[in-house]
This record gives sequence, structure tokens and C-alpha cells, in this order.
Amino acid sequence: MAQRHMDGERPGHTLQATALVHEAYLRLIDIKRVSWQDQSHFFAMAARVMRRVLVDHARAKHYQKRGAGAHKVSLDEVEIIGAEPAVDILALDEALEALGQQDSRKGQVVEMRFFGGLTIEETATALDVSVDTVMRDWRLAKAWLHRALVHGVKSAGA
Repeated sequence: MAQRHMDGERPGHTLQATALVHEAYLRLIDIKRVSWQDQSHFFAMAARVMRRVLVDHARAKHYQKRGAGAHKVSLDEVEIIGAEPAVDILALDEALEALGQQDSRKGQVVEMRFFGGLTIEETATALDVSVDTVMRDWRLAKAWLHRALVHGVKSAGA
């Protein structure tokens, strides 16, 4: 899961997949009151923790390089993993926070699919909803996030 996500990062990224796994593991074992339900639940939590690790790392880098002018890309462009420019994790996190405030399930779907690499079926199981619901939420969330990343979070609407 970590390697798949790191493959989509920009070349020369200072955080390696192994370091991401280690940091996520350390944060997961610090969570005391989690009653793991199944594998999907674990992967959902791992996705959330990896998101936090990547956002914290990006914030630390951004803090060091204020005004670096990071390139923003749409969520659809992010799906094409490879040599393309990496997504601005901070902009995506801000947009994802705003989406989560408007519709928490759609925010969870994006978090699990994008950060966790879960399939539609795994996401549906983790959220205890139908596959059709996840597909609909994923489609609507991508459109909402695209608008937020292109036009700004405040103008993305509901």
C-alpha cells in the first residue's frame, strides 16, 4: 500500500515507502482504544494514518520552503500514476477536510481509495455500505475535489 502511494510521488521525494510504513506502524500502535473489526477496518485506519504522515511530511517540507509554488493537479490527473507531477498533498488535504465537513462518508471514501489504495469492494466493507454507494460517493467526491483543487475550496460548493 505504501509503495503504491509513494510511486505516485514526485521523483526525489525524501520519504521512502519503508519510512512511511514505519511511521504509520508507530502511530497505529499508539492507538489504544481501537477494536479491530476485520482486515478492511485495519486498512481503512492504515490509510488514514498514512494520509496524516504524508500531510505532516508535506507541511514540514512546505514550512522549510515557504512560497515554493507547488503545482496543483486535479484528482483525475493523480489517478494516472507514473512520471506525472505529484499531487499537492497540502491542497488535497485542505480540500478533503472541507469535503469531510460537508459529507464525512465521501471524505472517508477518498481517504480509503486514494491514500489507502483500497478497492471499491474493500471500501464498501469498511464503511458498511453497498458497492453502488461507494461508486457513487467516489464519483461525486472526485468531481467535488477537482473543482476545489482547480477553483479553490470555498467555491467548490456542496
